[in-house]
Amino acid sequence: MEESEYESVLCVKPEVHVYRIPPRATNRGYRAAEWQLDQPSWSGRLRITAKGQVAYIKLEDRTSGELFAQAPVDQFPGTAVESVTDSSRYFVIRIEDGNGRRAFIGIGFVDRGDAFDFNVALQDHFKWVKQQCEFAKQAQNPDQSPKLDLGFKEGQTIKLNIANIKKKEGAVGTPRARPASTGGLSLLPPPPGGKASTLIPPPGEHLSAGGSLIQPTVAAGSEGATVSWPQPKPATAATADVWGDFTKSTGSPPNQTEPGTGWVQF
Repeated sequence: MEESEYESVLCVKPEVHVYRIPPRATNRGYRAAEWQLDQPSWSGRLRITAKGQVAYIKLEDRTSGELFAQAPVDQFPGTAVESVTDSSRYFVIRIEDGNGRRAFIGIGFVDRGDAFDFNVALQDHFKWVKQQCEFAKQAQNPDQSPKLDLGFKEGQTIKLNIANIKKKEGAVGTPRARPASTGGLSLLPPPPGGKASTLIPPPGEHLSAGGSLIQPTVAAGSEGATVSWPQPKPATAATADVWGDFTKSTGSPPNQTEPGTGWVQF
């Protein structure tokens, strides 16, 4: 046992009774009814500890914690701890004094729940010991651990019915038809050869070749101001391009003027 191993506490019960037991006459087991249950030899606290793989049942004084007796347990169930045949609250344990001397004594709990916890604490500890031993064996011999074989055995075949497999709608590689529009607004395509929208000049203004508005000039020097309207200029390539859609659709000359007005007719 290594010195570095720490001691852990598995269970603590505040009240336990100790009894002197008669020698076992037969192999049928111990019976608590043969003990003097109303006259326990000692009463105190029970504590179960573990150090490494060995568990220790310690009987201690309630007040001072002084050790009364100790029973090392290296296997459970085993000869170190035995249950009686006529009750679930009484057990027989084998105590040792450290000098090689051993003795069997009886212990009993007032509450059945305390007896259950005592039994379960020992079971859980040795279940953990068994798992640690199995892990150690697997670590030493990793090739001997069972492996999962998912391969086909000799002569084993499988059958796939591919004809009944249907492609899901919208699967990858399957073109999905666009549903026809049944309602709502749709955008019309732009007219062929369409250009940027132009502004229609308000009264008193004229549209230049670049698409900007020209204000009329007022002649100064007379009381009654007269408006001098700019005369339309001959159509150039830029103006023809601006009004091209209108001239193409109506078939009329790009610029037509009426005498005495500065308006362009469309």
